[in-house]
Amino acid sequence: MIIPEVAVPGPRAIDDVVIVVPARDEQQLLPGCLDALHRCAEQVSVPVRIQVVLDACTDDSASIAEAAGAKVSTVTAHNVGIARAAGFAAAGADRGARTWFATTDADSRVDRYWLDRQLRYADAGAEVVAGVVTVTEWDQYTPQVRARYERAYRMGRAAGHVHGASLGFRADTYWRTGGFEPRSSGEDVEFVRRATALGARVTWAEDVVAATSGRRFGRAPGGFAAHLRRLESSYAPGAESA
Repeated sequence: MIIPEVAVPGPRAIDDVVIVVPARDEQQLLPGCLDALHRCAEQVSVPVRIQVVLDACTDDSASIAEAAGAKVSTVTAHNVGIARAAGFAAAGADRGARTWFATTDADSRVDRYWLDRQLRYADAGAEVVAGVVTVTEWDQYTPQVRARYERAYRMGRAAGHVHGASLGFRADTYWRTGGFEPRSSGEDVEFVRRATALGARVTWAEDVVAATSGRRFGRAPGGFAAHLRRLESSYAPGAESA
């Protein structure tokens, strides 16, 4: 008996991109974030929509986002998971496999090729791309804290770090997982966990990079700033050298 060959569908092309940026009173850092996103959007050949979600903002973040040409929506949740989800909901639930969703944070600046590299991974079959972050403003911490963070980051990378500041995924994968949960922190990690459990192809991408703020107090109570403070408080002088 001759068994007919079955064509295996290859990666589906990406027709457009939606980037969601949650922001809460980020008028100081939002301009740099949006400038970086515009620069990386220039490196791809498909339309890119930047969606800023203002979460209970009381500053000039709205006018900054509008002046930069971003789409703007608002929530009053004080919750980054709700804000991220609202951004993708505003883009439309009809977005499917040919739309690429990406997200970063208002205190972060993505690399010029941050989006281009995500789309290249998508062309190769990735459904989720988990990028990396570098840290700015280390002057707020001792050299020992920086050394400890960077050493732990390198050692733990093989197991996969997840950052809302550097994350992308196909729209149909996003909807299939149920999107971001209403978590005040850790919504990014939980999303990738559920996507992996459903069999999504995850690429851990060292070359998809966002520079994120090293400020001591961020907007998410258990977020990146809290992680740096925990490293500082657990550091015992003399226990390790820079």
